[in-house]
Amino acid sequence: MSKLKGKAAFVTGGTRGMGKAIVERLAKEGAMVAFTYLNSESSAQQIVYDIVEAGGKALAIKANGAIQGAVENAIDAAAEVFGEINILVNNAAVAVNGPIETANERAEAYNKQIDVNIRSVAEAVRTAQKYMPDGGRIINIASVGGIRIGSPGMSDYIATKAAVSAYTRGLAWDLAPRKITVNSVEPGATETDMLINADENIRQYLMDSIPLKRFALPEEVASLVNFLAGDEAGYITGSSFKIDGGISA
Repeated sequence: MSKLKGKAAFVTGGTRGMGKAIVERLAKEGAMVAFTYLNSESSAQQIVYDIVEAGGKALAIKANGAIQGAVENAIDAAAEVFGEINILVNNAAVAVNGPIETANERAEAYNKQIDVNIRSVAEAVRTAQKYMPDGGRIINIASVGGIRIGSPGMSDYIATKAAVSAYTRGLAWDLAPRKITVNSVEPGATETDMLINADENIRQYLMDSIPLKRFALPEEVASLVNFLAGDEAGYITGSSFKIDGGISA
């Protein structure tokens, strides 16, 4: 496959779950891919090795989205290697759940969610667009929870993801003169580490609410991202795409 051959992509949070699947799919389609990681250096380097062994080009950059300037520096470094950034995927996110009664005790965690889930997304967009030729692609990973909560204790996290979807719509107007499209992908329950390791009662509760009676695979989310990153999606912008097995229907 070579639909993205010659394109340079930057993905935040690319070593696990959806992020890893997105990095691997974009590379499989021919894109040069830079991605960030926080703690999993060995995993990040293994992904790079596998992509290079398959004939591709990849770059892993350590960056903590909770620290202002970290994502900006990472994108600057990627652009120095690749020359430009054609595709930006904002995937990195932090989720901290808990009852409203303990919100004050979780203030630091709340601030981290704001920094990673909203501020670093804006930082990535503002930095990447400087290196993005006309006709580029920006894909933000939001959540179906932005319109359907489904359970208590998620208000802080869901607020940040709803903000990402709203931000996407505004950016679509801002970047339209340059033919840069901006869309969001809103996954439902997906087979990532968080869900795989969840209590069986929680898994069953989620499963019961999904019409298709299964969880999404990270590779399915990556397929949607890959489509939005390609030439065939050139007339799609400012849109939110739910991939949730029908839970929001």
